[in-house]
Amino acid sequence: MPRYWWVNHKQTATQEVEGQYLWSPKTSRGGTRNEFYNNMRRASPGDLVISYSDQHVRQIGRVTEFAVTAPKPREFGSIGENWSQDGWYLPVYWTPLLPAVRPRDLIDVLRPLLPTVYSPIRPATGLGNQGAYLAEISEGVFDTVVAGASLDRQALARGGANSLTYQSVVEGLDDAVEDRIRQDSGLDETIRQSVVQARRGQGRFRANVEALEPFCRVTGITNPSLLIASHIKPWRVCESAHERLDGFNGFLLTPDVDLLFDRGFISFEDDGATRVSKRVDEWDLQRLGLDQFIGRERGLAEAAAAWQMTSMASARRSYLAYHRKEVFIE
Repeated sequence: MPRYWWVNHKQTATQEVEGQYLWSPKTSRGGTRNEFYNNMRRASPGDLVISYSDQHVRQIGRVTEFAVTAPKPREFGSIGENWSQDGWYLPVYWTPLLPAVRPRDLIDVLRPLLPTVYSPIRPATGLGNQGAYLAEISEGVFDTVVAGASLDRQALARGGANSLTYQSVVEGLDDAVEDRIRQDSGLDETIRQSVVQARRGQGRFRANVEALEPFCRVTGITNPSLLIASHIKPWRVCESAHERLDGFNGFLLTPDVDLLFDRGFISFEDDGATRVSKRVDEWDLQRLGLDQFIGRERGLAEAAAAWQMTSMASARRSYLAYHRKEVFIE
């Protein structure tokens, strides 16, 4: 069953609806975690979202993928100048609600259905709660808002099937970062080319990773033709050329393991133990043939031994901490 969400995004509604996404910082000003921003990571494919701006609901969305870590969209311009540049990007397919609905007109019906804490609107007035972004609501709130309007439910259910997949979304995000790098006159041309190649696990980055650990961390496969050089801290959110080229910021992984790791369905503890997301069905791991590897307290004996090398463990620790906190899906 889907969960239901309500987003207050007056400042960024135009950009987010046109771009088919939601984006938020990861923390409030001062670095504290924010429940409304945390909800970006809780939303799942198939969940439904009410778009609220300027006191009206004009769009209804369907979440198409889990949120990924991504830079602040350039199209925001000066909006949110105090927001951090590192945030959550949630792909959402939006479709119009016609005519637009003003929740304030429905407040007598909505009032008893609203969340007692973290409500997106004020029960007394029906106006948006300042500081609220993505709030979870009940199915009753959702049904009340859409009941008197026309909604293309077929488009809502199927829209974005090709354009809002994980692969297409990340490709677009990486393209935007690559454009910035290519325009960065402060980078030496040789470094710029190496950084661009690193996006796809090639060139200097791959060589740096291979020099440290020339086998798949999970399966132990050593054939380089079967391995992908995968960033631990995603390429698009690295803060420098050094991070994008650092061999300690990578693993060689088989394609299926790389996909699980890149999407945040698995991660690793500092001692090498595999962490598996609750969003992954154990039967799917069996079908992939990975259940014999994933779930062990340690990987293969030689992999565990390599992991315990002090220099390697300490250099990777910050990257792994980032992956567990900002990429791994609980």
